[in-house]
Amino acid sequence: MTVAKPASRPNVPHFSSGPCAKRPGWNAQNLKDAPLGRSHRAKVGKAKLKLAIDLTREVLEVPADYRIGIVPASDTGAVEMALWSLLGARPVTTIAWESFGEGWVSDIVKELKLKDVTKLSAAYGEIPDLSKVDPKSDVIFTWNGTTSGVRVPNADWIKADREGLTICDATSAAFAQPLDFAKLDVVTFSWQKALGGEAAHGMLILSPRAVERLETYKPAWPLPKIFRMTKGGKINEGIFVGETINTPSMLCVEDYLDALNWAKSIGGLKALIARADANTKVLADWKAKTPWIDFLAKDTAIRSNTSVCLKFTDPALTSLSEDAQAEFSKKLVALIEKEGAGYDFAYYRDAPAGLRIWCGATVEAKDVEILTQWIDWAFAETKATLAKAA
Repeated sequence: MTVAKPASRPNVPHFSSGPCAKRPGWNAQNLKDAPLGRSHRAKVGKAKLKLAIDLTREVLEVPADYRIGIVPASDTGAVEMALWSLLGARPVTTIAWESFGEGWVSDIVKELKLKDVTKLSAAYGEIPDLSKVDPKSDVIFTWNGTTSGVRVPNADWIKADREGLTICDATSAAFAQPLDFAKLDVVTFSWQKALGGEAAHGMLILSPRAVERLETYKPAWPLPKIFRMTKGGKINEGIFVGETINTPSMLCVEDYLDALNWAKSIGGLKALIARADANTKVLADWKAKTPWIDFLAKDTAIRSNTSVCLKFTDPALTSLSEDAQAEFSKKLVALIEKEGAGYDFAYYRDAPAGLRIWCGATVEAKDVEILTQWIDWAFAETKATLAKAA
């Protein structure tokens, strides 16, 4: 089958799942007020950092009694701070259905060496039985599995009267999916995801219950400086008003502020979620008329609206080895990248071969639609090459 090469290209051909596309209309001139060459501890620096925290609370609709801090090392750093500082006080339940969730399991078992750990897991495209979570245990999970395109459907499975803490890696869910903060004690994300910020900075959100744990429990292991959130047995309040543990990039801070102000200007969280949903609908509509593609997550209730993972269903491909299918996916993406029509939307290296298209709020639906036209063309071209090789 021959498919004509599309006549147009996406205005912004960036579909990476992190770092993600910059917000519509972004320009480096928007960052001209960044206090470069100034100390982050100077009055201007602390004001910018405090504003980033305040705008995060406003746009993400974080409860007033939850603390928000800017921490090192992106979302990974934020999650690790929580794991090393809070775990060990009671049994732990880990929930994993993709590679990053599995990574937290590995850290808990192999690095912290906790013994009383229950692991709930599922294959790519599926989700574990959440009803099996023990509310007496601390629970660690990703709200949205970036590498599998699977998210939790809601927080109904988390008990309001739980005894343990819930630690939620929400890096590809924040600003695109409604987070039930009443059910979450620790929430983490990075600037590079849903708002298209720059890398290396993480956000750590703590409930009053999490703060109580920090002030009443001391882990058996030593904590490096960048993990320490208490002083003299009390929470270090400075972290949560912009007095960062280490030196942040004020250029990145300015960029995050630009993204947050854009989010406010379009209508806040509700508008951000609607944009992500609209982008994902473009892919759903395309899938409905395309016989050789399908979502990795079959169940719409658990299907991501940000890191949308797709698989090829053409018998000519599914009959191939996993390595051959992976090679097909890479060639298809490379063909489109060569045309400048779409970048960085191949599957994650540990996931089943296919495509992973970021559909967060900073992406335009029209660009997603044009990308699907290029995928149609590249699929036909790559399949024809495969047939000739056979």
